[in-house]
Amino acid sequence: MCRYAKLTETELQKIRQLESELKRVYLLAVERPPSPAKLSEGQLEKIQALEKELNVRLVAYK
Repeated sequence: MCRYAKLTETELQKIRQLESELKRVYLLAVERPPSPAKLSEGQLEKIQALEKELNVRLVAYK
């Protein structure tokens, strides 16, 4: 399971500063990076339909 990294307030501030410098780039700190899910065409279509319905972007990972 993917979990957010446990960061100190100082570490969080460094991430916020970098996001500010990079402009329109958002960083997500996780304990270990997730692996992208290998999806069938049917699974991908279902995800895309839900994205459209909810007006969001979903990320599928293991």
